Amino acid sequence: MVKEIVTYPTPPSTEYSTDVRVFDENIVSLIDNMKETIEANNLDALTAFQIGNQFNVVVIKEDNGSYLELINPRLFSTKGQVTTEEKTAYFPGLSAKVTRHESVSVVYQDREGNDLSLKATGDRSILLQRKIDYTFGSTYLQKLDKDEKARFELKLEYGSNIAVSESCPTVFQRDKLLKVINVAMIAMVILLFISFFVSDENALVTMWSYQAYTALAVLILNIIYFFYAQYEGKKYTSCTSCQIGNIIGTTVISLFKLTLLFLASYLLI
Repeated sequence: MVKEIVTYPTPPSTEYSTDVRVFDENIVSLIDNMKETIEANNLDALTAFQIGNQFNVVVIKEDNGSYLELINPRLFSTKGQVTTEEKTAYFPGLSAKVTRHESVSVVYQDREGNDLSLKATGDRSILLQRKIDYTFGSTYLQKLDKDEKARFELKLEYGSNIAVSESCPTVFQRDKLLKVINVAMIAMVILLFISFFVSDENALVTMWSYQAYTALAVLILNIIYFFYAQYEGKKYTSCTSCQIGNIIGTTVISLFKLTLLFLASYLLI
């Protein structure tokens, strides 16, 4: 039977899981339910705690489609350290950088109660450690360092990895629009300066037309900048407030410059 997976903010448990002492049909049924839940949710592993069961059981799906069943698993020895980006069904859609042991040895029992052990490195080692954490009522949130925990809590607040871009970037795509706007206004200034040395009326009319069309183009570019900049800013919600203020201020200043140039052109040309 497919079971519902416990997800944040519901705690997986407030206590340690209970070791299996009686290897009966209840355990076999539990393992079967875990396998069906893994298949239904396209997972690579699952613990009994993740479906609200108190027993210390972990089931891992192998690459060949078979299953590794670990009852009462414990880390026996560890070696080395490695930091990787991890995901888990408990925090759907989110990830975090977690430092774990590079390789581990695990002791466990099978469904008949036989004592077994295995060694794992790489992704298998990390997966085992993450699942065994659940048997102690823990998630990788407790494994994060201070800075990574602060970033991850921000992801939890917004429910998305996009909420955090490590830090606000200093260069945006919208800056390209600003460059075009500034170049256009510089061209208007140059044309206004040249008009002081032109006496032909027809030439001045043509120059005024260029100024008017350029001013209209700059106005449209400012409108595009304002809305695109807000769209781009939503990707970095950790600094949204400062970005909105910057976007509004930049747009207002640009429009103010454009207004002065347009009035000067109208009066002088």
